[in-house]
Amino acid sequence: MSPSDTLDEFIPPGARWTVREIAQQPSVWARVQALVAMQAGPREMTPAFIARCLATPNLRIVLTGAGSSAFIGQCLAPALMRQTGLRVDAVATTDLVAGPHLYFQREVPTLLVSFARSGSSPESAAALELADQFVDDCQHLVFTCNPDSLLQRLAAERGNARTLLLPVETHDRSFAMTSSFTSLLLAAAQVFGLLAPAGGQAPAISAAASAVLAQGLVLAEQLVEQRFERVVYLGSNELQGLAREAALKLLELSDGRIVASHDSPLGFRHGPKTIVNDRTLVVMFVSNDPYTRQYDLDLLHELRRDGRAARVLTLSAQPLQGSCASPADDVLLEGLADASDLALAFPCIVFAQRFALLQSLRLGLSPDNPSVSGTVSRVVRGVTIHPFPDVEIDPDVPRH
Repeated sequence: MSPSDTLDEFIPPGARWTVREIAQQPSVWARVQALVAMQAGPREMTPAFIARCLATPNLRIVLTGAGSSAFIGQCLAPALMRQTGLRVDAVATTDLVAGPHLYFQREVPTLLVSFARSGSSPESAAALELADQFVDDCQHLVFTCNPDSLLQRLAAERGNARTLLLPVETHDRSFAMTSSFTSLLLAAAQVFGLLAPAGGQAPAISAAASAVLAQGLVLAEQLVEQRFERVVYLGSNELQGLAREAALKLLELSDGRIVASHDSPLGFRHGPKTIVNDRTLVVMFVSNDPYTRQYDLDLLHELRRDGRAARVLTLSAQPLQGSCASPADDVLLEGLADASDLALAFPCIVFAQRFALLQSLRLGLSPDNPSVSGTVSRVVRGVTIHPFPDVEIDPDVPRH
């Protein structure tokens, strides 16, 4: 029996997909890892295609998506830049579509990496097509969870594109991206060699996330009962994009009733810290990088010393010491003391997802579809894609 089967007995019908999709993540990640390892064939995302792209002189990598899918790129960008030594930019499809002339550079070879749960939002398809219009030498990697997505069909028509379709259970049916977010992040991290596969960091990541799901439930329930009005997520480097995703999950699942914010620990002092009051929960994802960690701990010490926040919680893979430590508020991510910050992202976001789910239930909402007004939807609607005027395309430049 899976954790989701047990939880279903206690969760209202309007929450069952969200519960299941949060709980299934460690087991689904094993399938994602196996899928990446099996990639082969002329139309699939073979190592040869990746190697050929990365060997392109002066290559620029653009990581893109909308909403949570955009934050996948923000989590990956620091690690991918460090790994490859290339220029890597995380730019949301919503920015690329609104200003393609500001983000694409015609003479700069570009690998556009697109992330999408449904692959059917208008911006996802438009960003792919605009990239081919604005860049003379453009290649595409598409990661999606939906076998019937428009994005996948467009990629299949192009010789300069490869697609990785994730297992069907990653195509979340609930409103908020949970297992789709982590599975897309994991797939890309392994495709680019940012996380070691089976035998390396992957098993430790799954074990840490499973422990957070099992052992962090009581803490999450306690936090919910404190009825915070504001929640701030903080993280550095790869964990900064994750802080943004964590804040969005709470905003989505609470239907905007709880103010959720995000920042980096260093950036937080430059104005955003004014959000903190005695009804505020601050959650810090503490970096494993020994240099960056110093700055994280400086702010942590400051927040706990000044006592303005109602509570300051940490998720850290290394035990906190001295004045920074608060055993009741420090979640230890066991088995990841030597892991990269990208690896820490997985158990950290699982905790944030569970907390957001419980907040949604406390507010009497249906997490599977929390928007009471219906003003937001699982797949974005109402977007008109306007043609960009006077795009000059050299007919002699091959597009396939």
